[in-house]
Order: sequence, then C-alpha cells, then structure tokens
Amino acid sequence: MDSDQQARRARVRIALVFAVHGSVTGSFVTRIPWIQDHLDLSAGQLGLALVAPAIGASLAMPLAGRVVHRYGERAAVRGLLTLWCLALALPALAPNLAVLWLSLLAYGAAAGMADVAMNAQGVEVEQRLGRSIMSGLHGMWSAGGLIASGFGVLAAHQQLDARAQLAATAAVLTVLGWSVCGGLIDIRPAEDEDAPPRFALPPRSALAIGLVGFCAVFAEGASMDWGGVYLRDVTGASPTVAAASFTAFAATMTAARLAGDLVVRRLGPVRAVRVSGGVATLGGLLVVLADSPHLAIPGFALIGIGIAVVVPLAFAAAGRTGSNPSRSIAGVATITYTSGLIAPAVIGLIAQTTSLTGSFTVVTALTAALVLSAGALRQTTSTSASTSTSAPSEEPATSGA
Repeated sequence: MDSDQQARRARVRIALVFAVHGSVTGSFVTRIPWIQDHLDLSAGQLGLALVAPAIGASLAMPLAGRVVHRYGERAAVRGLLTLWCLALALPALAPNLAVLWLSLLAYGAAAGMADVAMNAQGVEVEQRLGRSIMSGLHGMWSAGGLIASGFGVLAAHQQLDARAQLAATAAVLTVLGWSVCGGLIDIRPAEDEDAPPRFALPPRSALAIGLVGFCAVFAEGASMDWGGVYLRDVTGASPTVAAASFTAFAATMTAARLAGDLVVRRLGPVRAVRVSGGVATLGGLLVVLADSPHLAIPGFALIGIGIAVVVPLAFAAAGRTGSNPSRSIAGVATITYTSGLIAPAVIGLIAQTTSLTGSFTVVTALTAALVLSAGALRQTTSTSASTSTSAPSEEPATSGA
C-alpha cells in the first residue's frame, strides 16, 4: 500500500475513532439524571461530581506525550481509547458520591489522554494528505455524541437501568474502537529522540494557540450550560424551548464542523478563524440584545457556527509547532479543557454580581478576541511550511478536496 492510500485509509479510521470517542460522552450525559436519582444527589453534589472529569483530563493530558513516545501513536490511540470506552461503565456503578467523584476523575483522565493521542494522529494524517481535515474529524466527534445521546434518551425513556445500559454500550464501543484503530498510521520516535518528561507543562509555543482555543471553548461552555437558562430567564422562553436549546446549539455546531474543512481549504486557517470569530460575535450581540427567543435562538446558533472550527484548527496548529507535536497538542488541550472547566462557574459568578446579559457580554468580547488573536495560527503554519510540504497552506486552496 502506497503512502497516499495509507493516508486515505487512516483518514477514514481516525474519523471513526473521533466518532467513538464522542459516542462515549453522548452516552454518559443522557444518563446523568439516572445517576443523580440513584444516588439521591442534590444539585450541588451533582455539580461537584461533574467537575471531576475536567480535573482528571487536565491532570492526565500532559502524560499523553510520554505514552505516545513509548508505545507509538497507533498503539497509544488504541489503548487509551479502549480505557476511555471501558470507563463509561464506571459512574453508574458508584455506590456513593465519593466513589462517583473518583470514577469520574478516572473517566476524565482516560478521555483527556485519548483526546490528545487521537488529535496527534489526526494532525499526522492531515499533513500527509496536504489538506485540512481536522474540522471534519471534530464534526465526527460531535455526530457520534449526538447519535449516542439518541440511544441514551431511548434507554431512559424505556426506564432501563443505567448500569446495564452503560456497561453494554461500553462493551460495544470498546470492540468498535479497538477494530477501527488497526488502519491508523503507526508513528514512532527516532531512536535518538529523548523521551518527553512524565509530566510536562504546556510549552511556550502552545500558549498563544491555546488562548485562541480558550476563547472558543469558553463561549461553547457558556452557551451549552447557560443557553437554556438565558432563554428562560431573560427572553421568557417556555421550558420546552429552553430545554431544546442545547440540541439546537449542538446540531448547528456539528453541521458547521462537518462542513468546516471546505471553508478552511478556501480561506486558510487564520482567515477562517477571523471569519468564524466575526460570526460568533454577531451571534453574541444578538443574544445580548435579545428580548425574545426569536432573536436569542439565532444568536446562539451563530455562536455555535462561529466557534465550530476554532478548536480543531488550534489542535492542528499545535501539531505543527515545536519538536514534540503530542506535547504541544497536550498543552493546547489542557488550556482548552481548563476553559471548559471554569466557564460555567465564571458565567454564574458574573450573572450573580451583574446579570446574565452581562455574562454574555463577556462571552461576546471573547469571541471578538478570536478575530484579533487568529494570527497565532499563522506563525505555526509558516513554520511548518518551511519544513514540510504537506502542511495545509495559509493561502486559499486552489484545488478541490
């Protein structure tokens, strides 16, 4: 099999890996109410437990580079994805809050490390193909989550025990994830390449890129967690309309990610992020100015469309900078996960001291910052262009997909 065939095969396989990874998340979130009722948790206790995955991911991500270096990229993706799929069964088995917190910590650690490894593989495949694919890969993650959440909703509607349902889902996803990893590209370090430290802070080269991702993920977390509350409390939406806000936001972001690579190939990553930031800022302004759901809902949809390609492009840029792509990706991932961790709390704090409208004014300012900070992606693209002919160009592509 020649290198082009191998890269095309790997593209299909890594897209399926992203879909499997997203399916784990989609399966879990639909059974959170069951876990809350089963353990008789208050809203505060549940909130405490749901912080654990982000903490686990942030702590474990810096270790991923070491795993990739030791075992090779294909084996690392397969092993870490397997751990992530198996971890899906743990939360529903917890007998109390303390065990739930620890199980979610492990769940998040497995998620974060698998995330770094599969994004590193995605960047490698992108560079070998010579065109943008990262937005589509993240779109597959979102699509996997949406499909799996549909099965989870059906299981909840049938009042299935979450312990049995999540264990069965974990088994199916484990087998599927293990099988699709066989066609990935096996990247191994050179014999004289030093192993990365066991735990490494994000390299300086990843900080500027990470801040771009930070702004996008903050807007994403704020919209996903607070969009329904905003529609209900600020615009007077009905409970049904407010509850549907997450599905609408997720659907528009998924569609934008699946189509995003075409935009990136035509505009280049920097221009794509600037346009995306402008679209998200327009959406934020509609939300802030809204006095009815008819204005706020399109605003949230525009935020979802605007931020859709930013994180995939940040990962792609990180993979093309520094001497250790896995470490750079881990650094960017750590920063973005931290943003997702603090966003809901910061939005709540601002809303308590001012108003929800004030909170989303901050969100709008962060999306506007994407327009100004997008140049951080140009530096990495230029650097990689001097060393590799396969990296996506900053200039619009002249050939088709």
